[in-house]
Amino acid sequence: MCRREVADPGPGPVPAGAADDAGRPAPMEFVTEADVVLIGAQCSGALVLARLGLLEGMPACTDMKRRASVEGCGVTVLDAPFHAEGNITTAGGCLASQHLATWVITRILGEDAARAVIDYVAPVGDSQETPERAMRAVHAGVVALR
Repeated sequence: MCRREVADPGPGPVPAGAADDAGRPAPMEFVTEADVVLIGAQCSGALVLARLGLLEGMPACTDMKRRASVEGCGVTVLDAPFHAEGNITTAGGCLASQHLATWVITRILGEDAARAVIDYVAPVGDSQETPERAMRAVHAGVVALR
């Protein structure tokens, strides 16, 4: 069985490498109330969300190293850098962090703010393409609520 309970749930980030191939979560505080908070996972974080049962019926993105483990939890892994449904999102690959950040900023402050932030952190000479690429990935990866 893939689902496991995490002791002492509470708010906090899931650090990189927070789960091993067996899906054993590292000690952490975690929020599991997706209807109340935004929950984002990158790379092995998708395995933690799968273990918590938060990805039931939802495909996810993860890194290639954890793909088989996430699929072993019955979650379809997409060949995409970003996917979001409702208040839950997953991003696959370290460089997909910009898509996760873009989604969070868009949800909280709006698309104009997200474009401004990504433009600010974009590599010099790439301030037009980087925000557009991030917004395209977020728009493509967002699924309407069912």
